[in-house]
Amino acid sequence: MIIGSGIDIIEVKRVKDAVKRWKKGFLNRVFTDEELAYAKNRRFPYEHLAARFAAKEAVIKAFSNQKMDFKDIKIVNNENGKPVCELKDKRNGIQITISISHTKDYAVASAIITKKS
Repeated sequence: MIIGSGIDIIEVKRVKDAVKRWKKGFLNRVFTDEELAYAKNRRFPYEHLAARFAAKEAVIKAFSNQKMDFKDIKIVNNENGKPVCELKDKRNGIQITISISHTKDYAVASAIITKKS
């Protein structure tokens, strides 16, 4: 049973500009240390940051009327490289499926929240 769904798209340039303008203030408000380390080790870190930002926005939209902060959501890759969503407050009985894609200019993500069977 689907509880909620969300989608987000962002220009990579917007994330890059935010980092240049607010530096660590922006990064530390939005991303976990693990997410920052992941992006830092990539050839194009801003694309990966934008993709994770879009995924977090998609999850927030999927939860619709529940208050969530960016740092309540962590986007990591599982052992197969697939992006997965982990919530700070482990919500029992739900599963969040995300999908992320990016180019050099845009990042897009979708999130679907379902009840676990």
